[in-house]
This record gives sequence, C-alpha cells and structure tokens, in this order.
Amino acid sequence: MSWMVLVAFLVAALAAGGIVRWMRSHAVHYRNGLPQRFHHGDVPRLGGVAVLLGTVLAWGLGMAQAALGDAGSLQLGGWVLLWLLVLLPSAVGGIAEDLTQRLSVRYRLGLTAASGVLAVLLLGLQVPRLDLAWLDPFWRAAPWIGISIALLAVAGLPHAFNIIDGYNGLAGMVALIVCLALAHVALQVGDRALAALLVSTAAATGGFLLWNYPRGMLFAGDGGAYIWGVVIALASVSLVQRNGLVSPWFPLLLLIYPVWETVFSIYRKLARGVSPGVADALHFHQLIYRRIVRSVFHDDESRRMLMRNNRTSPYLWGFTLLTVVPAVLFWNNTPVLMGFCALFVVTYVLAYLAIVRFKVPSWLRH
Repeated sequence: MSWMVLVAFLVAALAAGGIVRWMRSHAVHYRNGLPQRFHHGDVPRLGGVAVLLGTVLAWGLGMAQAALGDAGSLQLGGWVLLWLLVLLPSAVGGIAEDLTQRLSVRYRLGLTAASGVLAVLLLGLQVPRLDLAWLDPFWRAAPWIGISIALLAVAGLPHAFNIIDGYNGLAGMVALIVCLALAHVALQVGDRALAALLVSTAAATGGFLLWNYPRGMLFAGDGGAYIWGVVIALASVSLVQRNGLVSPWFPLLLLIYPVWETVFSIYRKLARGVSPGVADALHFHQLIYRRIVRSVFHDDESRRMLMRNNRTSPYLWGFTLLTVVPAVLFWNNTPVLMGFCALFVVTYVLAYLAIVRFKVPSWLRH
C-alpha cells in the first residue's frame, strides 16, 4: 500500500505542477463576474486531471502487484477496472466542462447519472439495509429502494462536492479527511483492498493540495469534485454492502456536510422561486467568507482577497471534523450516528440563520 500512496502523491503533485506551469494561459478563458468566483487573476481549473492521474496510476500499480502474485497483494483484481469504468463518465464530463465551460448542468447531471447506472449494473451496488429493525424487513423485500439510493449517491455526491468547492483547500481537504476516515474503518473490518483505494485517492488529493492551498495556484474544477464524489460514493456504499458490521449511517454522518449543504441549497432556491441549477453566493462557506472572515487588512486587493479566501477553509474543516470524529468513533452504532446526523442538521440551520441575521459571536471573527 505504501508504494501506491507514494506513486499517487508524486504523480498528482508533478502533474499539478505541470498544469500550473504550462496551462496557465488557458485560464484566461474563464469567465469573470460569476457569483462563486472569489479570487483575482487567471488560475487553471484542471486540478482534477492531476488527481485522476495520481489515482489511476496508483490503482494500476496495485492491480499489477496482484497480477504478479505478490504475497502482500491487496487483491486489487479486475473489479478495480470496473471502478475506473464507473468513474470515467463523470471524470470526463467534469474535465470537459473545466476546459470548455460549455457543458450545461443537464449534461453534467446526465454523465454523473451514467456513472450511477454503471455502478448498479457493473458492481451490483446497493444499500442493503438501514439497521432499523422496523424497516429492514420491508427494505429487503423491496431491493429497488437500496439500488435507487446507491444510484442517487453516485450521481449526486459529485455535485455536492462541486457545491462546496469554493475556496482554496476546502473541498480537497474535506475529500482527504473523508477518504482517510473511510479507510480507517475499512481497516477495522479487514477490508484492506478498499482501504488501499481510498488512501491512494487521499494521497493524490494531497499532491493536488500542495498547489491549491494556501496560494490557490490551481483549482480542482468540476473534474476534481466529480472524481472525489464518485470514488467516495462507491467506497461508502461498498463498505456498508461488503461489511455487515458497518452501519449505513456511518458514511452519511461522514458526508453530512456536503450532502446537507446540497439539500438545503435546493430548498433555499426553490423557496425563492429560483432553479436549483442556478449558481449563487449564499452557500454556507460563502457567508463565512463575507461575514466572519473580515479581519485581514492589506493594501493590495488581490492579496487581501487571497488571505480571506485562505482563512475561510479552516472554519469548514473544523465544521467537518465535528461530524467525522463521532462517525469514526461510533461507526457501528446506528442510534448514536443518527443522533449526530440530526444534531448536525439543527446546528447547520441555526448557524446559517445566525450568520444571515448578523448574530455571529465576536470570538468567531478572530
């Protein structure tokens, strides 16, 4: 596994450096004035290419070791190729949008949905249970429900990561933390193959983050968000499906921040009579940037924006750890996990309303 991690990190870091060096001129074609744009200058949005290269080469190394009959092999057989095939539509669609900015939301949704369909057809992916005694018998009698949820997870989580991909280091660090948390529990139940894929993805993400945080020299773009979303969705459902000890509420609590951000954003836009596909600047991380991260003073406007951008992400890292820590501690305890999910939803809504109404405690601004 250590070789896979090293390859993933180095390949992603070198590829990201090459993109920064030779693809910066392409960034001049990115549109200005978008509500989600919080930086000055022309920055490439092709970080997803670096993450994809690091991940694919590391997984390929693992498959090669397995094929050679290595005694310490992680048993990364042909099923890993199926994972790559599932990932392909979403990754290609996201990177195509980063290159052209001409792929509509409808087509991108269609491509991530294609990944979801492939996951169900090729991997037999489904959520087999909810660990609720009164509901599980009905759940088993209607397997289409678990299949539908698995499809929705693979199709929807890439867009959830895309929503929180607004500031240097935000989505990338959340993806890295979630991958490592999933890998930790996979090792607890003896699923070393799944852990290897997740740690390799985390390492590739780390190589990208060298260029993304704090200076923002490279952005993940839709491609990066979609890669993280699909890989994490596949791993989350597979972990529950392959290991009966793992509560299905464990990955939900791990991912409750991007998932609830997406659900709340859809509700918020529909309540205002706006299409959920229309971008705005009212997401939780954007409100923190505008109303909490204030005390950065520099004469140069670009530097001031960069510093405020960098200081926004740690607030959300801490917010994520508030759910990741209990999820890792209680990964097989469904009632506790459900309670923390409910607590997060209530806390998020109260925090959002407090920020909107300018009722933020002063200590949060320092």
